[in-house]
Amino acid sequence: MMEKNLIGWQKQPNKLNVQGNIEKAIYQVTGEEVELFASGRTDAGVHAFGQVANFKTNSQIPIEKFPIALNTNLKKSIRILQAEEVEENFHSRLSCKRKTYRYVINNSPNGTAIYRNLETNISEKLDVSKMQEAIKYFIGEHDFKAFRASGTSSKSSVRTIYEATVYEKDDRIYIELTGNGFLYNMVRIIAGTLVEVGKGKIRPEEISDIIQSKDRTRAGKTLPPQGLYLVKVEYDKKEL
Repeated sequence: MMEKNLIGWQKQPNKLNVQGNIEKAIYQVTGEEVELFASGRTDAGVHAFGQVANFKTNSQIPIEKFPIALNTNLKKSIRILQAEEVEENFHSRLSCKRKTYRYVINNSPNGTAIYRNLETNISEKLDVSKMQEAIKYFIGEHDFKAFRASGTSSKSSVRTIYEATVYEKDDRIYIELTGNGFLYNMVRIIAGTLVEVGKGKIRPEEISDIIQSKDRTRAGKTLPPQGLYLVKVEYDKKEL
């Protein structure tokens, strides 16, 4: 039987989600009902190489045994890679200092059937050099209101981007952003704006004006979730 698609991280009644599945596995292993806190909520279709989540337990199971024990009780689309003990005041989201996201674009004419849920196909040939020039304007502290989807609960739209790169390998274009935090759909909107640059519809130097305008209508479309990956989450003392 084919496994159903996950609807994202956040626990929702009667829907297949990551948080609920892991909490259920923890209960099966420890007998404890816990609340799992993630570094951020990923939407349906978004992938994660390096999601971090924490919970409190009184279990005496050796910490190094947790990944194997939990994976035995999880769906194959969810894997625990590592487990370790942290300080009592540690919080996966509130303690986070840096996150890195990657967006993958298949820039071939026909796309791919096998990887269709792991990337986004843009059939029109994109000018990668112009995208590389444009992404530099996102580096630094800015008000990213123009790149925020409606419905976000964040009070402030000011964020800092530490690193921003675009690179190409074969038919794929990779967009990577590292920052102290990201607004709802911010990476997908930035990627959509860079696609417009690649198509020649937005000039690289216009990015600065779009940021300053704080006008969502001037930025590009929100690209589909399938191309987005949470790559890495970093903390003060240690990278997880």
